[in-house]
Amino acid sequence: MKQYIVLIMMIILVTGCTTDKEKAESNPEIIGDVVKNNNEAKIEEREEKDKEIDIADVDDEQDNIINSDGKTVQERFNVPDNYERVKVEEKSFGEYLRNLPLKPHGSKVKYYDGNIKDRTNVYEAVIDMNIGDKNLQQCADAIMRLRGEYLFGKGDYDKIHFNFTNGFRVDYSKWIDGYRIKIDGNKTEYVKKTQPSNTYEDFLNYMEYIFMYAGTLSLSKELEDIEIEDMEIGDIFIKGGSPGHAVIVIDMAVNKETGEKLYMLAQSYMPAQDTQVLCNGNNKELSPWYRLDDNEIISTPEWTFDKNQLKRFPK
Repeated sequence: MKQYIVLIMMIILVTGCTTDKEKAESNPEIIGDVVKNNNEAKIEEREEKDKEIDIADVDDEQDNIINSDGKTVQERFNVPDNYERVKVEEKSFGEYLRNLPLKPHGSKVKYYDGNIKDRTNVYEAVIDMNIGDKNLQQCADAIMRLRGEYLFGKGDYDKIHFNFTNGFRVDYSKWIDGYRIKIDGNKTEYVKKTQPSNTYEDFLNYMEYIFMYAGTLSLSKELEDIEIEDMEIGDIFIKGGSPGHAVIVIDMAVNKETGEKLYMLAQSYMPAQDTQVLCNGNNKELSPWYRLDDNEIISTPEWTFDKNQLKRFPK
């Protein structure tokens, strides 16, 4: 038993937000096919940790903010009095995130295996996006999925690329051309495996492969540092590895008189689960909005970030 616990702790320290994606790396013959992961141990670990966390209860009484009939982020959540949403460019990543579809008001976050996340005081809404039945789409993965979905929807296939934890860059354009990835020890290379194809199913298979070999550590190295006062929709609070976590800014608003800004966050977590709009447990009346201020610490329901951990996808 002690050996098992030590093994789990060692894996967590290496991988960050995930603990079992590297199972795929033990098979050097995997070329593009996704391995299904089982994670009952992580579910039990997450439930035990949940019991230790004490955050403010968040209810649904913010009648002036929450529109229960709203079907997207900006339709579901109004801005407070005297605020207006920040302007974003048409077809930008910010516009995409603010218009993410939501499941009906009151929906519960589900894990990849269909079980319900019992910590309902973590989130205000659930993003309507299928995460599959594999324990893959966790914290950084959900952010890469959103970025990938946005670029795929625009047809910007050449801009879809993410790095493995070992630094190997995987371009979706190569995937389209029929190349897959072969990992043999420390050697990673493209291998021509199939005929060229570019369907949505191809894209999802590509993203699942990214999820297996990338995470907070690799993503944090791909992103650019951003000063918190320069925050934009699409920016990411991220702590890479050891362990790590990441949340993404999906909307912002500004006070028309004072210039004070608000922002809204979304995350996935471990084990793999629906992406969710986070509540503000420290200000129930304002939730899910957070104030953009000079505080050194950004406290979210399941992670605490430093303000210097804000990053952005390169333009």
